[in-house]
Amino acid sequence: MDQNKLRALREKYGSAPEGTIFDPDFAEVGKQIFRGARRLWPFAGISTFLDAPYRPQQDDRPDLDGLDYAFIGVPMDLGVTNRAGSRLGPRAVRAVERIGPYEHNLKIAPLADCAAADVGDVTMRSRYDLVSCHEDIEAYFDGVRAAGVVPLAIGGDHSISLPILKALGRGRPLGLVHIDAHCDTSGPYEGAKFHHGGPFRQAVLEGVLDPERTIQIGIRGAAEYLWEFSYESGMTVVHAEQVARLGIDAVVAKAKAVIGDQPFYVSFDVDSLDPAFAPGTGTPEIGGLTSLEAIEILRGLAGLAMVGGDVVEVAPQYDSTTNTAHAAAQILFTMFCLARLAEPARKRAGW
Repeated sequence: MDQNKLRALREKYGSAPEGTIFDPDFAEVGKQIFRGARRLWPFAGISTFLDAPYRPQQDDRPDLDGLDYAFIGVPMDLGVTNRAGSRLGPRAVRAVERIGPYEHNLKIAPLADCAAADVGDVTMRSRYDLVSCHEDIEAYFDGVRAAGVVPLAIGGDHSISLPILKALGRGRPLGLVHIDAHCDTSGPYEGAKFHHGGPFRQAVLEGVLDPERTIQIGIRGAAEYLWEFSYESGMTVVHAEQVARLGIDAVVAKAKAVIGDQPFYVSFDVDSLDPAFAPGTGTPEIGGLTSLEAIEILRGLAGLAMVGGDVVEVAPQYDSTTNTAHAAAQILFTMFCLARLAEPARKRAGW
């Protein structure tokens, strides 16, 4: 080893005080973790997503004053067709310790220089009535939109995306990047149209989602015959097998071409991941994406006009390893990074 180099390293690092970080960008990240030389314990205190400040509700209304971004739990799974349990998803995702604060690929520590908080869970009137839950979710996100806050939601089953889109897309239909094993554009099922298998058909019919600016990635399984609406309406469908054949760069390029430079929403169902990576979900399908593939697709959207997102269908009781919640938390963190990097594009798009 070069002895001069070794001497210089010893002089710089050998007696540096605890918590010293010389690189100015890394030092800014360190300020979020260290208090002097002491690092905050990630496993202590009340669990919030990314250890963000907690803003409890006041009189059943979210405290959004002065916020730019809000992490919002939506613990409702009355719309499932297979295994229930994603009502526990928000709690499981918040409990994950090993995420953030820095995204090395996008080179951003998203909590820095913005006002973000975990505002708790949407209050719903009835744990038994899916329709009233959707009404309550929509009203809640109406308030979030009116406050000019970018929402990042933790579900809950995938039916929650419909009332969120109704709130965010009212008057200006949004584009959508939808990563999932299923298209979720089927019709009424056993007398109900608000289940988790059909939110995006309903969103199009409600006039809040632009199907020609919608791309669905990771699709697979035996229910293709239920999703003709995706093709009929003009959505772009990329099956899981095509992701492997095309490669991530080509999938990202296709997504960019579909959503363009106008506002769009991101909806991520953890069953898009292969059960090897995410067994804790209600409708697992083998042959899915890897966690790296999913994150790389999302990273490719950096700089586009994202206005919100959700991660849904984490059912932690089916996963003794907590891998599913960990993957979901990392995906939500990546979405937060995208939302921060989207600030200039949102302004250009008039959002």
